[in-house]
Amino acid sequence: MEIWAIIESVSSLFIIILVGVYGSKKKIITSEINKGLTDILIKIALPSMILASFVFTYDNTVKSNVVKTFYYSLIGYIIMTVISYLLLSPIKSDKKIILHFANVFPNTGYVGFPVLNSIYGAEGVIYGSIFNMFFVIFMWTYGLILFKGDFNKKELKSEIKKLLFNPSIIAVFIGIILMISDIQLQAALLSSIKSIGNVTGPLSMIIIGVILSDVKIQNYLKDWTIYYGIITKLVIIPITICFLSLLLKDTSIAMNTVLIMTAMPASAMTSILAENFDKEKEYAAVIVSATTLFSLLTIPILLKIIT
Repeated sequence: MEIWAIIESVSSLFIIILVGVYGSKKKIITSEINKGLTDILIKIALPSMILASFVFTYDNTVKSNVVKTFYYSLIGYIIMTVISYLLLSPIKSDKKIILHFANVFPNTGYVGFPVLNSIYGAEGVIYGSIFNMFFVIFMWTYGLILFKGDFNKKELKSEIKKLLFNPSIIAVFIGIILMISDIQLQAALLSSIKSIGNVTGPLSMIIIGVILSDVKIQNYLKDWTIYYGIITKLVIIPITICFLSLLLKDTSIAMNTVLIMTAMPASAMTSILAENFDKEKEYAAVIVSATTLFSLLTIPILLKIIT
């Protein structure tokens, strides 16, 4: 894909962000409405998009790439965790927790899937859903440990239950069953699922716009950790994984999907969990906002390199 086509695809997503900003500033989208929109996205639209992506004509290459995506995704998360842990050693406060979470957990749902869909279509979303499965697993285990600390037995059982019944995880499992058994969904059902899934991109960008509208970024312009976090998240980590792909000499869509996902800005869950646990919640919102804005520059450059 040519660089201008990439920029156009990514830019269109950010234009929709401005709609979210406008809706928030004009009080059309309140915080309560935005929470409802987020629930619709996570529990309905995104799972539908994932499920619809598995209704695909599979050949041996696609099936092989699905398997490769499993271990590439796992390796990707290990690399992100290790690099982040090492590079953040100079930071000692709760900001370190925020930055580490932001580095390890990219915005797969709000930004990653729409970008993959615009570049690779349904096939990219399939591989992205595998990566997202690891996101969900690690976020509700390692991610919560970062903010909360160790779980007691009762809490651990509750989190495992949440994990197993996460809509995106269920959608992946159903999708894999459809892929293996070659089951064809009824046309009206499939059309409905695809239509609901198509809401994911615009809805996710509007939600991010609402989040951005409430952040006073100017208050943090002199905080060096913000810039350090942006460079680590959007430059150092993607470059490292890019080198890994060169060592493996793998330029498949599976590898590129993992590369793209790891290069996404900080997950909105960074801000949500920071608020829930009262740990630098404004700082977390700034990190999410700043990495999202700067990714408008870094994502097209990465896509130009690998596509």
